[in-house]
Amino acid sequence: MSANLQIWADVFGRRAAALPGAQVPWLAGLRRSALDRFLSLGWPTPKNDAWRHTSLSPLAAASFADGDAQPVADQVAALKASEPGHWLVFVDGAYDAALSDVGALPAGVSVQPLSQAWDAQADAIQAAYGAAEDGHSTSALNLALASDGAWVRLGRGAALEHAIHIVCVAASPQAAHFLRHLIQADAGAQGTVVEHYLGVQHASNFHHAITRLALAQDARVTHLKLQQESDQAWHLGEIDAVQSRGSYFASHSVSLGARLARHDITTHFADERCETLFNGLYYVDQRRHVDHHTLIDHNKPRCVSHENYRGILADTAHGVFSGRILVAPGADGTDAVQRNDSLLLSRLAKSDSRPELEIYADDVKCAHGATVGQIDADSLFYLRTRGLDEAHARDILTYAFAAASVARIESAPLRQRVESAIRGLLPGGMTLEAA
Repeated sequence: MSANLQIWADVFGRRAAALPGAQVPWLAGLRRSALDRFLSLGWPTPKNDAWRHTSLSPLAAASFADGDAQPVADQVAALKASEPGHWLVFVDGAYDAALSDVGALPAGVSVQPLSQAWDAQADAIQAAYGAAEDGHSTSALNLALASDGAWVRLGRGAALEHAIHIVCVAASPQAAHFLRHLIQADAGAQGTVVEHYLGVQHASNFHHAITRLALAQDARVTHLKLQQESDQAWHLGEIDAVQSRGSYFASHSVSLGARLARHDITTHFADERCETLFNGLYYVDQRRHVDHHTLIDHNKPRCVSHENYRGILADTAHGVFSGRILVAPGADGTDAVQRNDSLLLSRLAKSDSRPELEIYADDVKCAHGATVGQIDADSLFYLRTRGLDEAHARDILTYAFAAASVARIESAPLRQRVESAIRGLLPGGMTLEAA
């Protein structure tokens, strides 16, 4: 076994007995099987087609250690003060009751950390938790080491007025944290769930989070992931949804931090007349790297999917988009659109885009496309003639490019949060806000 893998075998040896649910027999066996799979396969390499543009070698060689946690209460308080909602906070991979504020929930809605749910709901969690064979080898590592996560259940016909916020904060600058969130929406349920990933400044921590969603018939769930960690952090994330008949799932992925971030987002249509929206926005500068890998599995007839990802790349950054729409035999009536657009703010920035349609049915309507370009010279000239300096004009055009993705977020408070985050990354962002 290589030294890079032995590190994680040793971590498992130290943590396994203290992980929540360690006394649940099936879970202990599942974690052991998952670790064995990871150790057998190792870290994914660019020889794997799904990882051809993203090398995890620097992550595999990095060292992580629990250290002195820095204060994060003010950071969390500012987040909670910005909008109403039900707040579940995890600090360094563990539930923090003092910072959380779930509040009063509508009838039929349950929100709690997995660490508190094992005893009473072990059977329901087992059905949703996943298997050691799921996903890449990194998925298996998460399954082996996940310390906590959110358990969200929207009962039949339940409707949330305010979003459920899952806040994950890395307070220890060089620690590795593994989280697993489970979200279930019963028939006719409606709600919004937001995942926030934050960290202390200049931290080189590692967050690995997997979110599994199950939408029953006619359920409607909006999920937004806002990743704003340090520019030295590592982030691996997976979102995996299964949709039943007539359900609607909207996934918004906003990636604004980490030296390397990888987001795998998948939905499977288990019955007819499902609908999904995949919407993504990523900003990458310095030498950072962001990769979005998506799969929409049109396995049943008369389903609809719209997929739009936009990337803004500066300096020597690298952005990757690989989207696959799979239309299975018999999935007639499929309506699928996929698009990726990238804006390069530097000659040295790089974008790799690979939109894919794989169609095995005849009666379908499918389209896909991608563009990579720079700020339009005519638009820049127009703004300059209106009295703006070049820097301000560039910021306006960059913000306008991002706004197309932000506009797809239906919730006004969430839309405003993303708008503010984007403005904060641009040199003249405060001027844009004032305008």
